[in-house]
Amino acid sequence: MKLTQRALLGATVSFALAGAALAETTITVATVNNGDMVRMQGLMDDFYAKHPDIKVEWVTLEENVLRQRVTTDIATKGGQFDVMTIGTYEVPIWGKQGWLVSLNDLPAEYDVDDLLPAMRGGLTVDGELYAAPFYGESSMVMYRTDLMEAAGLTMPEAPTWADIKTAAAAMTDKSKEQYGICLRGKAGWGENMAFLTAMSNSYGARWFDENWQPQFNSDAWKATLTDYLALMNEYGPPGASNNGFNENLSLFNQGKCGMWIDATVAASFVTGKESTVADKVGFALAPDNGLGKRGNWLWAWSLAIPAGTEKADAAKSFVAWATSKEYLEVVAGKEGWANVPPGTRTSLYENPEYQKVPFAKMTLDSINLADPTNPTVDPVPYVGVQFVAIPEFQGIATMTGQIFSAALAGSTSLEDALAQAQSVTTAEMTKAGYIK
Repeated sequence: MKLTQRALLGATVSFALAGAALAETTITVATVNNGDMVRMQGLMDDFYAKHPDIKVEWVTLEENVLRQRVTTDIATKGGQFDVMTIGTYEVPIWGKQGWLVSLNDLPAEYDVDDLLPAMRGGLTVDGELYAAPFYGESSMVMYRTDLMEAAGLTMPEAPTWADIKTAAAAMTDKSKEQYGICLRGKAGWGENMAFLTAMSNSYGARWFDENWQPQFNSDAWKATLTDYLALMNEYGPPGASNNGFNENLSLFNQGKCGMWIDATVAASFVTGKESTVADKVGFALAPDNGLGKRGNWLWAWSLAIPAGTEKADAAKSFVAWATSKEYLEVVAGKEGWANVPPGTRTSLYENPEYQKVPFAKMTLDSINLADPTNPTVDPVPYVGVQFVAIPEFQGIATMTGQIFSAALAGSTSLEDALAQAQSVTTAEMTKAGYIK
């Protein structure tokens, strides 16, 4: 009888252990190979301590490859990933398609109201939060304080485009390879068109009117491109049509740019060890023209859950941890406050330690000024600040980016560039059925 009881007890224990093993859930997370995401993979002990029943497998990819892989997977319901790292461009499109799991039921301690309003707004569709921001940015003016002082000028905290032109002229000395301004000229929907779209908003321009009619034939777009080309041709570096974020960062760090208007994330680089002008950098809001909109954009790398996953609960646990207030503290404890993922939570910018970071306040002010649901002076049928959240935008903006880069290189005129942009955009929108 005792032997039988012992055997039964052993069987019960074995069954329980087997059940525990079966209860362990493995989720696959697809992510971009940027520094913040790579850092997270080294801090997973904190997650496993809180969620011993969940294991994470990583698929870490270069940005363009990541976009291709996750887009194909979610569109075909491939089911390869349980969590995806996607951008502010994809979230509204995929949310409307029903391709993402709502995150409206995240636990109360997650404190969704702590998310910066601009970030939360860009990731929400019809009242449903479809992604949680891991890292966020806007754009702003980075400028050389010593060159401004030498020119007898003071940069306003909220400059106009006229202020920028005046400063660019005063700081340019081409004999010293010193250029008053560096801006994106490289063709691409996320390169020159990100900058030009944000700039155009402050000029009263729109990609489309309320009936989806392209607007490149408007006076506002002509004024935008006229001033952009003038700034770059008169005060910019040579070969600017080949320069994107990385090229301009290198120029600025070498001391060759008086001003650079670009992503707020660049602030840590231009004030870092690689910069020869690290102690001579000031920050200001992106410029405006007094029309109520500034020329700054809004972007976030966010974590989302594809609707096809069978592991939504475990995926939500991971997303909640990775984008939580507590995770920021984990990073700060290991790497210091200057290295926490920026631009996502109000509480981070209220933290006295983070407020000591010299670019923290200007980054927050820039993010808060961006409104993806109301990006332009006149009404539009789309959301997105430096992009239009429709599937066709990526292809259209790639083509227009090539056209405007050619205008900067001098191989086509301003008038012809705008006419070509109007033509290709009209053709693509007609083909897609937006306009008849």
